[in-house]
Amino acid sequence: MAEKLHITINVTNRQGEESAIENRPGQDNLMQLLYDADQDIEAVCGGCASCATCHVLVSDDWVQRLPERDDIESMLLQYQEHFDPEKSRLSCQIKLTQDMGGLSLRIAPEE
Repeated sequence: MAEKLHITINVTNRQGEESAIENRPGQDNLMQLLYDADQDIEAVCGGCASCATCHVLVSDDWVQRLPERDDIESMLLQYQEHFDPEKSRLSCQIKLTQDMGGLSLRIAPEE
């Protein structure tokens, strides 16, 4: 039987408020966790990497610990007003894994 994924993500919302959010069963990616926790993630495309409404800025200490962006994610992000070449990620493209416990991020400002 597979081990249940249990992680906590530290989120700073657009108003600067910090909170710790725990995942729930069925949340496969970071976007789902943020959306379900009412963290002002629109997720218009439903996680298909076609809208960038789930843009987040990953904290410096986590940038290198996550898988790199693919070409589609990079293309979408580079046209965002608040794009940061180092920290910007589409949360729909970050699969939740056990080693992500403690990840810190900020919800990107609204476009």
